[in-house]
Amino acid sequence: MGAFDIEYFDHDGFRLAYRQDGAGDPVLLIHGFASSSLVNWVSPGWFRVLTEAGYRVIAIDNRGHGLSTKSHDRDDYTPSQMAGDAAALLDHLGIEKAYVMGYSMGARISAFLALEHSERVHSLVFGGLGIGMVTGAGDWEPIEAALLADDPATITHPRGQMFRKFADQTKSDRLALAACVMTSKELVPAAAIARIMQPVLVAVGTTDDIAGDAQELADLLPNGRALEIPGRDHMLAVGDKVYKKGVLEFLAENPL
Repeated sequence: MGAFDIEYFDHDGFRLAYRQDGAGDPVLLIHGFASSSLVNWVSPGWFRVLTEAGYRVIAIDNRGHGLSTKSHDRDDYTPSQMAGDAAALLDHLGIEKAYVMGYSMGARISAFLALEHSERVHSLVFGGLGIGMVTGAGDWEPIEAALLADDPATITHPRGQMFRKFADQTKSDRLALAACVMTSKELVPAAAIARIMQPVLVAVGTTDDIAGDAQELADLLPNGRALEIPGRDHMLAVGDKVYKKGVLEFLAENPL
């Protein structure tokens, strides 16, 4: 199978899509809100970069996203449930332990995966989410309203406009995203962050106004370090060459 081939498994009432490619130690990728494995990981070149470096790459479409089952029930979108989906994918593939990298909402899901299924996680990359994981990453009610708006021309909130445009471009189920957006933003207390013992790289763009400071989150982690991605905002950091180089170095320094 390759990065453009879709496979499925069933968990918790959802039919969940995933992609995989390459051979070697497994890297599990968990995408961000309103994105997908294709948009977050294939298109920006992560599959190519990681497979060429000798890794087996697996990327899930989170529930409500991509080619996975869509629910319009808010109660279906806690980070704990989505972390359970990721652990179930590892079970499905017979993988005992993996490197894990999540971006934005995917970073939050990755933290819950490390806390609730710690034996499955060798190391972590929190991309696109810094101290906002703990303190909150902005006001998301306007994003929910923007996703539900009948006419996008009526949206005046800048971040709401950004996410609505992104959702429309990716032909996402806006009702599913609106159900997900608030529930998935559950905060991770600082005391819980301190229980994540695995090596963690926190990678955030220097012009990202959503993530919060990378170093502040890294300082709460027993084995955390920060990576600043120069001149990149929340949307553009994900494919940046500094981010990719930093992740490859981090994985090499912390072999499975």
